[in-house]
Amino acid sequence: MATVAPTSRNLSPADAKEFTTTEPTPKKLDAGALFVLKSRGSWLHCGYHLTTAIVAPALLSLPFALALLGWKGGVAVLALAGIITFYSYNLLSLVLEYHAELGHRQLRFRDMAHDILGPGWGRYYVGPLQLGSCYGAVIACTLLGGQSLKFIYLLARPDGSMQLSHFIVIFGSFTLILAQIPSFHSLRHINLVSLILCFAYCACTTAGAIYIGNSHKAPPKSYSLAGVGINRIFGFFNAISIICTTYGNGIIPEIQATIAEPVKGKMFKGLLVCYTVVISNYFSVGISGYWAFGNQVDSSVLQNFMVGSNPLLPKWFLLMTNGFTVLQVAACTLVYLQPSNVVLERRFADPKKGQLSARNVVPRLITRSLSVIIATTFSAMLPFFGDIMALFGAFGCIPLDFILPMVFYNLTFKPSKKGLVFWVNTVIGVGSTGLSLIGAVASVRQIILDARTYRLFANM
Repeated sequence: MATVAPTSRNLSPADAKEFTTTEPTPKKLDAGALFVLKSRGSWLHCGYHLTTAIVAPALLSLPFALALLGWKGGVAVLALAGIITFYSYNLLSLVLEYHAELGHRQLRFRDMAHDILGPGWGRYYVGPLQLGSCYGAVIACTLLGGQSLKFIYLLARPDGSMQLSHFIVIFGSFTLILAQIPSFHSLRHINLVSLILCFAYCACTTAGAIYIGNSHKAPPKSYSLAGVGINRIFGFFNAISIICTTYGNGIIPEIQATIAEPVKGKMFKGLLVCYTVVISNYFSVGISGYWAFGNQVDSSVLQNFMVGSNPLLPKWFLLMTNGFTVLQVAACTLVYLQPSNVVLERRFADPKKGQLSARNVVPRLITRSLSVIIATTFSAMLPFFGDIMALFGAFGCIPLDFILPMVFYNLTFKPSKKGLVFWVNTVIGVGSTGLSLIGAVASVRQIILDARTYRLFANM
């Protein structure tokens, strides 16, 4: 799209029908696509966006997931989820490239569903599912940002009286300012810094876990699976949901929409950049954290770096690690705000005015601020990070990242039913559907159990 108005060649049919074929000027433009999803980026910028969307501080829960699965099961699921998601995202990219070559670019997930499955699927299922999943990720990221700020505060003042909700509000205020950055493409420099920060805090976390595990401060640890009977089974599926969430994206079409034409082959290069970071960081953090703390590892491994108010590592090291985490999770929050920004711009902005005109800046300031304030409020109300991540994985990430790409590819390219591709896609889609249903039950059950212990706005 660049700086020109979108045309019927680069919008989905859902949006193209808003244009007239008898007048040179369209009657109604899509401000969400025009202002937020600017197609100006390179494949390298795409790699930055992908890395920030996938390699988020949620990966700090990987040792906890491995503890629920054990060594063999945990490493196997971690590797298998990585392979399937890389394959899935590449399939989704191929479908997007195919439609772009036919004459129109699908800029949003709901556009793909509209064109491939029908209008009802895009409007009533995929659109709301993606929006809810991404906004849920914003809530979870805000919560993690507040937890990291509280961790830093307690290092400086172990007897401090500030509550978790205070730090969530502080982090939310920081996000509120950054949320005013107008377009997805404008985040490319922030997301490059985010990529560097991913390596930084993962390296610190891995080094810290190895140091503690080899020191006399190492806590007693066991690698036996916790729980028995039904509790162990639900823990198993809860762990799968957590791992799927850490690999989750849910905004592949929106990220590919930021790439300047021609788009062919660029997304694959971006995925290679992203998964270089993914593999090196996920396995190092997950394995080192589980090795150091065994089945006593917390839902965020950084919590194990302190026993009560006593740090097991030098304070400066913990401050640095959590500082990296806070900054990177802020970038991740901005990325997952983009789908809701598209909806808000589409509804309240005037595409015939300039993006930085007063007519569009004022509603953007109001609507995005309200969006961040609502997410911050929910974060403070529901401080159950591990449970929330599992729930989002079951309801949102698994359908968007493991099921729909297989369906879209099979319906678009119609591979032979006697071929390997068709059956691989079908098996992944059907298996993921079962995992989504079971994982949803397991995560809801865990939230109900935790709700008996914790209260709203709890100081965790």
